[in-house]
Amino acid sequence: MRSRRIGRIAATLGLLATAACTSAHPGPAQPPASSGSKPPSVSVATWNMCGVEQWGCEDKGSPNDKFQQLRALAEGRGVHVMLLQEVCSDDLRSAARRLGTDWDFEFEPYVDVDAVGRSTPVSCTGEGRGQAGSGLLASSAFAEVKAVQPQQPTVGLHRRFLCALVPAEGIRACSAHVALRGTDTAHPEWDFRDDQLRSLFDAAAQDDRTVFGGDFNSPPPVDGSTTVWLWPQEAYTTFRECDQKGDSRAGRRTHEDGSKIDYLFTKLHRTGCQVVDTKASDHRPVVMRVDRPAVAP
Repeated sequence: MRSRRIGRIAATLGLLATAACTSAHPGPAQPPASSGSKPPSVSVATWNMCGVEQWGCEDKGSPNDKFQQLRALAEGRGVHVMLLQEVCSDDLRSAARRLGTDWDFEFEPYVDVDAVGRSTPVSCTGEGRGQAGSGLLASSAFAEVKAVQPQQPTVGLHRRFLCALVPAEGIRACSAHVALRGTDTAHPEWDFRDDQLRSLFDAAAQDDRTVFGGDFNSPPPVDGSTTVWLWPQEAYTTFRECDQKGDSRAGRRTHEDGSKIDYLFTKLHRTGCQVVDTKASDHRPVVMRVDRPAVAP
């Protein structure tokens, strides 16, 4: 199974060549399945790992430091599904192997597109770390893996979103890394965030069991914000965000600059939310616990 996945990654790259934290106290481990009428819960995390050293991450921990954070999420906080951004493909493969034989992963590479449309995969700095991209990591096998193509810059970095079912957990997961304003080097005044968020929410709406999020590179739509227009209308209403309390959309900071730009959304019932301190990235992991649907995909 692993060899087929590696082949799928290689095939993708071939085609593209031709696109207030709660860290002090660990959260409760994943509760065991219950025979009662209420379905058990599942914990999902999103984390921008800052694994691409040339993007200002040289001092944000070693690959092993980042793995230890993944292990802490899995073993200390009971996280069974992880949405990862700025991860190196070989680091992701190694993490799945080190976490255990049941762990599975999927990877979607980032690519640079030049003025004549040629695509070059982004390599991670350091020997044996592979390509840079987004990933999914889970304690059981993925199924129905799909890359979502939002509107992309004409010249610059392309980052597709990655969705997959996690049948053993009864949920679908989607990881997104939304483009910064100015990503299109030919048109730096263009902003793709509204279109990309629209694509992500549309993809999530295809299955009510979807938990989705990632690094949105956007502040929450609080009163007085000049970027409220970026957000789809159903954000925070039809879907609920991990750190949303009542009508508040502010949430706790997830980036070292004091902003919140990392999110987890779902239609499923939320039973917990944590924002976790780490010295292995400039982003903090966000962990959401939800009631697992009664009917698995």
